[in-house]
Amino acid sequence: MLTDLLLAIAHHVLIFALFGLLVTEMVTIRPTMGASAVRTVAKLDIAFGIVAALVLIVGFCRVFFGIKGAGFYLPNPLFWAKIASFAAVGLLSIPPTLQILRWRRAAGEGDDFRPAAGEVKTVRRFMHYEGMAFVAILVFAALMARGYGL
Repeated sequence: MLTDLLLAIAHHVLIFALFGLLVTEMVTIRPTMGASAVRTVAKLDIAFGIVAALVLIVGFCRVFFGIKGAGFYLPNPLFWAKIASFAAVGLLSIPPTLQILRWRRAAGEGDDFRPAAGEVKTVRRFMHYEGMAFVAILVFAALMARGYGL
């Protein structure tokens, strides 16, 4: 029972941290940002990837070691919809990450770097899509917690 509680707490804290990192990146990425902000965003993006991996690890620990067990989660189509939404967040994060890496390389060449406005707009659009997919995760989680999908 304690294991389940600790896993649930860790999972929820990590989910909130992941969302916080996404919002922080979105707020930081602006056409007016300079090299210093680009380096900050690159660090935030690394943290986003690490926290996303931890969400998956802890989440699957809940599936296999939590009270409800795999028998509750694996046959539930809402669980798989939640996983698909998480995968969508991951896939949608690839183009911004690649662009942030390009910006970081360019910012390393000098402090006068400014990303192109069109690139910033594209990255922010992808991040907004990530946010929408993130909301879907929360919706599916709430439905599952109330017994839907069984």
